[in-house]
Amino acid sequence: MALSAAKPLIRRHTEIGIFLIGAILIVIFASTSDGRWANLYNIGTIMQVTATLGLMSLGVAIVIGTGEIDISVGSTFGMGALAHLWLAARVDPVFAALVAIVVGAAIGYLNGWLITRTKTPSLIITLGTLMIFRGIAIALTDGFSFSIPYAARNGWTYSLLGGGDFLGFNTALFWLIATFAVLIVVLKAMPFGNRLLAVGGSADSAHSRGVRVERIKLSAFVICGMLAAFAGALEAGKLGFADGSMGRLMELQAIASCVLGGCLLAGGRISLIGALMGAFVLSSIQSYLVVTGVQPQWFILILGLIVVGAAYGDKSLRNWAIRK
Repeated sequence: MALSAAKPLIRRHTEIGIFLIGAILIVIFASTSDGRWANLYNIGTIMQVTATLGLMSLGVAIVIGTGEIDISVGSTFGMGALAHLWLAARVDPVFAALVAIVVGAAIGYLNGWLITRTKTPSLIITLGTLMIFRGIAIALTDGFSFSIPYAARNGWTYSLLGGGDFLGFNTALFWLIATFAVLIVVLKAMPFGNRLLAVGGSADSAHSRGVRVERIKLSAFVICGMLAAFAGALEAGKLGFADGSMGRLMELQAIASCVLGGCLLAGGRISLIGALMGAFVLSSIQSYLVVTGVQPQWFILILGLIVVGAAYGDKSLRNWAIRK
């Protein structure tokens, strides 16, 4: 009876699967790591990684809601980090972060403009811009890293933007919470949310009802670029340095977070809380592999296997929920 009663809940809330998977993994990790994983210091580290990956995942989720995909967020992350760090050594870090966000918005606008104007699949366009901006980042750094002088790290604004802690957690986590709250209001209480999902469900149908499809898609890519660049700025603030490879493979983790969290790649359905939970699960897996001493060359392989297994388990749970 209890299982049958759970079916309607799972059907309505697609992110329940990743919550259950996350709970199972937490129990496994805590019981098999001899206290190395389940401690306050490590939990704080996990939340730091979740904060930056979560910001990227929120942006990717919004793009997925329109039926498109953005795999350039990894290089946008890197460009935001470089812009922020280079400027933070010369001007106030708040202004540097704003410039980084503008850089991300410009990349997102370019992606959206190319996709809507040329009607080329977003996978192809963003694959191209991924390589373009990764190449620009590597060329700008010439194989070296940007570092911010120690004296520039003492201001409160630098601490606010990833360089400090609050209540035992990196400030990036609180930026994630604030961003999540704003996006929830935008998607739930404003017309943009309904239009976004209408475009993802059927662009032709949405257009026939007066929705400006191209503008919605363009807006989604701009938001995605802004969040990716801001995440990069916060990561650079935390580390104090950045190089041309920052954000490498993070685009795949962000997409995986969204899929695990119940976002439908075909569009028309997203779950922001699910995307965040997906980011937390991936960050937890990464941390567990590190604290248990898994060799770096096996990390990506094991992470991929766990993601595939988690995705299969989540899909199986949903299929069970809709089965009569």
